[in-house]
Amino acid sequence: MTPSAIPTDGLAGKAAMVTGGSRGIGAATARRLASHGALVGVGGRDRTAIDTVVAQIRADGGTAAAAPADTTNADELAHAYAQLSEQFGPVELLAAFAGGNGRPRPTEQVEPDEWRRVIEGDLTSAFLTIRAALPGMIERGSGAIVTMSSSAGRQPGQAAAAYAAAKAGVVMLSKHLAAEMGPRGIRVNCLAPSAVLNEKMATTMTDTQRAQLTRAFPLGRIGQPDDIAAAAAFLLSDQASWITGVTLDISGGRIIT
Repeated sequence: MTPSAIPTDGLAGKAAMVTGGSRGIGAATARRLASHGALVGVGGRDRTAIDTVVAQIRADGGTAAAAPADTTNADELAHAYAQLSEQFGPVELLAAFAGGNGRPRPTEQVEPDEWRRVIEGDLTSAFLTIRAALPGMIERGSGAIVTMSSSAGRQPGQAAAAYAAAKAGVVMLSKHLAAEMGPRGIRVNCLAPSAVLNEKMATTMTDTQRAQLTRAFPLGRIGQPDDIAAAAAFLLSDQASWITGVTLDISGGRIIT
């Protein structure tokens, strides 16, 4: 992308970290931020998938680097941030998107270890990811963070109880941090998508199942990763400079609060 084509939304030249960036929503967000001139660290555990996203961004004229880390491991996160800072400077933009494990599961069948694993992967990982970024943001007196909840954390549905509880926790973690960090110049917002077309959905759902799911959305279609990426880029940009503590439901009208 030529300098004259870079949008003037304050993203250009800023170091960004996207965890869960190896595929789906995270990969789309990494590409979106890079298209706006951000210097993007692509986080995740699958190094091959990370390298693919980085290569795509570079091929499109953006700037990106691999930042592999297990987001439940504080030491790995610290190492990833340190490496990214050496290449691009201090992280100013954070999309804490790692997580998953939302498949339906009867609560009476959930073992304690499974509960802990889901809470670790979806809530504790968000805390650790943010915790690693905060010292630098506090020192500079600025920063923008976007977390990833889910419609499962907004109202009861078919997702497993552990996942719903973890994603509801992400909402409140984000609100708490927004109030705590606002006076320090750091904004924190949260995204809560409903069903978004991903690789698994595309390969396992029949046409009939997909049509049935589509009818559940007032806007008449299933979400796409780029729908979520666009919202993330906006909330991280200067265009959202007076927005913090918000949970944005991106659900095609399925969640209306």
